[in-house]
Amino acid sequence: MTYIAASIMCGNQLNIGQELIKLEEAGCDMLHCDVMDGIYVNNLALGPEWINDVKNATTIPIDIHLATINPMKYIQMFAPIKPKYISFHIEVSEDVMGNIKKIRHYGIKPSIALNPETKIEEVIPYLSEIDRILMMTVNPGFSGQSFNSSVLRKLETLSDILSNRKHKPLIEVDGNINVETIGKMKKNLPDIFVLGTSALFHQKDEMSYAQRIERIRKQIQDYKQNDILE
Repeated sequence: MTYIAASIMCGNQLNIGQELIKLEEAGCDMLHCDVMDGIYVNNLALGPEWINDVKNATTIPIDIHLATINPMKYIQMFAPIKPKYISFHIEVSEDVMGNIKKIRHYGIKPSIALNPETKIEEVIPYLSEIDRILMMTVNPGFSGQSFNSSVLRKLETLSDILSNRKHKPLIEVDGNINVETIGKMKKNLPDIFVLGTSALFHQKDEMSYAQRIERIRKQIQDYKQNDILE
């Protein structure tokens, strides 16, 4: 199963209600909400009240990515919103298992986020405890960055590791995800694709959100079909 998540911070913030309507009509599977503290990354974004208002205005499940130091503080801050997932960065976590257990305590699916330079071995001890791995394909903080191709090797390694496991966390990719960069991942396709400014929002073509998402879905399905035929 392939899931499409929209990075909502890339949408039109002055008309977010209409953005949500268009994303619902387009069949978007999740709203990816980046929470940034201005410390772990040099940017600020998406507070709990704003995300809670978004959640109350849409039926699309919420996917929260904590790009913050002190993950436990922010887990407790955002858990009452009841998102589907909360991701925290392993690079700044002093108690990975504690964070995982706290997220699950709230009935939320725990996810570990990895920066492009972080070795995949860091997450291996926790694979049986989490529901998802968020692999950043750019450094977190700002949209518009170039896709980091070093992540392709990590995707291959992770796919090999998970192939021998009964419990397989979903793999999500985030950062300059579009038709071109998805093509680079066709040999080891992730499960969830976060679309932002390079594939969904603020495009100059006349396509609707539904058309852009459908184009991505068809591209991924074609790659999967070709893999089966091969």
